[in-house]
Amino acid sequence: MKLQQLKYLLAIVDNGLNITAAADRLYTSQPGVSKQLKLLEEELGMQLFTRKGKSLHGITDAGAQIIERARLIMQEVDNIRSVASDYYQEEQGSLAIATTHTQARYVLPDVIREFRSRYAKVSLNLHQGTSEQIADMVAANEIDFAIATGSRHLFSSLLLVPSYHWDRKIIVPKGHPLTRLERKLTLHDLAEFPLVTYVFSFGGQSSLKRAFADQGLEPDVVFTARDADVIKTYVRMGLGVGIVASMAEDCDDQKDLTAIDAEGLFPRSTTWIGFRKDVVLRRYMLDFVQLFAPHVTADQIDKMRSLRTQADIDKLFRDTTLPLRGGCKDKASVEA
Repeated sequence: MKLQQLKYLLAIVDNGLNITAAADRLYTSQPGVSKQLKLLEEELGMQLFTRKGKSLHGITDAGAQIIERARLIMQEVDNIRSVASDYYQEEQGSLAIATTHTQARYVLPDVIREFRSRYAKVSLNLHQGTSEQIADMVAANEIDFAIATGSRHLFSSLLLVPSYHWDRKIIVPKGHPLTRLERKLTLHDLAEFPLVTYVFSFGGQSSLKRAFADQGLEPDVVFTARDADVIKTYVRMGLGVGIVASMAEDCDDQKDLTAIDAEGLFPRSTTWIGFRKDVVLRRYMLDFVQLFAPHVTADQIDKMRSLRTQADIDKLFRDTTLPLRGGCKDKASVEA
């Protein structure tokens, strides 16, 4: 038994047992309505209507009872839709997000500031960690959204929305020899100095190390940290040359540090925001996604739910131009 069959049944009754009129009211065909009524009667093993020739003539006693119950069922269906709509529209609740330090420190402040101005009654919980730690939070069902870069194999249970691209920046003290180059920086130049960068993923060779290896170079990584601010602290101490995400270039750093463009030296990275396929996205949750990734439409998110693989989701966004985030005054330039 299908809800559609009950809907057709009530339409027939409400249109004076005229199947053609019921079909017109439902914007469907008369044969389709007749077929569903026949299937319903066959499943129940009884006739709901008396007939005179091919026309319906009256309602049987059993039919009257079933029609009464069908009305109750369809009323409850409407109630359920109403509850779902109210739940979606509700502007209070909670939102838990897990992400890396770079996202939390350099990307999310503006997003969260705008979100809070719209939804002052929503409680925000921000968790920071490595990709592996974020994946553990997802597995424990502790968060609503995960925001990370790469490491997609750790998040097979999520729908991942590509949000923006970014390159790396080389951070050195003012007056450093790399600032005096009269040409574009190369990996060979970097290989001449000790390096300070992010903690490498445990899931295989990092794209940074792979870029050096592809040119037959072995980087001298002397210090790693999860926090770009910590990396810059040790660059200031003279421990080495810093390699950070472009978003981590802060205008205040220009007092004693110089940021050198590293576009093209390493593979361009893509940050995504992910959520579980079975999650019910309330309006404020959808708004958060669109604040973080303004190019994403509600229609695209709705379509994502019917797609089976991440490859299919990537195809959905294939023709979408992602922003290219930089640092300092160029935090959200659009990729040419």
